Amino acid sequence: MTLNIVQIILVIIVAFLAGVEGILDEFQFHQPLIACTLIGLVTGNLVPCLILGGTLQLMALGWANIGAAVAPDAALASVASAIILVLGGQGKAGVTSAIAIAVPLAVAGLLLTIICRTIATAFVHFMDSAAKEGNLRAVEAWQLAAICLQGIRIALPAALILAIGAGPIGSLLNSMPAWLTDGLAIGGGMVVAVGYAMVINMMATKEVWPFFAIGFVLATVTQITLIGLGAIGLALAFIYLTLSKKGGAGNGGSSNVGDPVGDIIDRY
Repeated sequence: MTLNIVQIILVIIVAFLAGVEGILDEFQFHQPLIACTLIGLVTGNLVPCLILGGTLQLMALGWANIGAAVAPDAALASVASAIILVLGGQGKAGVTSAIAIAVPLAVAGLLLTIICRTIATAFVHFMDSAAKEGNLRAVEAWQLAAICLQGIRIALPAALILAIGAGPIGSLLNSMPAWLTDGLAIGGGMVVAVGYAMVINMMATKEVWPFFAIGFVLATVTQITLIGLGAIGLALAFIYLTLSKKGGAGNGGSSNVGDPVGDIIDRY
């Protein structure tokens, strides 16, 4: 698929915002589901990119920066794989190949992250000097420059992929043997399972397990749509918040700890 100049500009803007949000973490543009969906929206490939973003989002659930350990770059993986999916012109059939490419891109993105953070340390020294002089405008300017650097970190690879064009990208995807794409798809599925398991492990408390069990069972009912599941989840959240404000009555007495589910489990 060939993109026009307006679509190319919009894709680069989305890539820039995804890179910036990887640091700001305010509007979540760096999340795979958001980034891929926006690229699909501006290129007219909403459904395939939405499927890609949802799959990558499950992988990214377990990616987190812990201490000095830097997580794989979800923003670069999302943007680059979505662009490759669009340029490949395979539609839904190309989602598997795009996912296979996304994981190596996420790991490769760590190098760009390290480079940007190394450069940003110099910006901090410039900001310190400006602060000593009382030049607040210079401090703000260097801060904006550091943030924009993170956006360029994603926008440049996106522009490079767009410059390569649809022809080479499509040829590359079509030339990938079935054993490679199938193997990478299986590996990607395992990454999804590991990421989801890590999130469950972090959230595994007696307060949330009942809701997880309810959601797991309801998800098996094929007649319930995603909108229906979302409405049920929202209703359960409101119920829990209401009970939390009222408190519970655990251990044979009245308590107001804001954990009614925990009180019920403690009694039994």
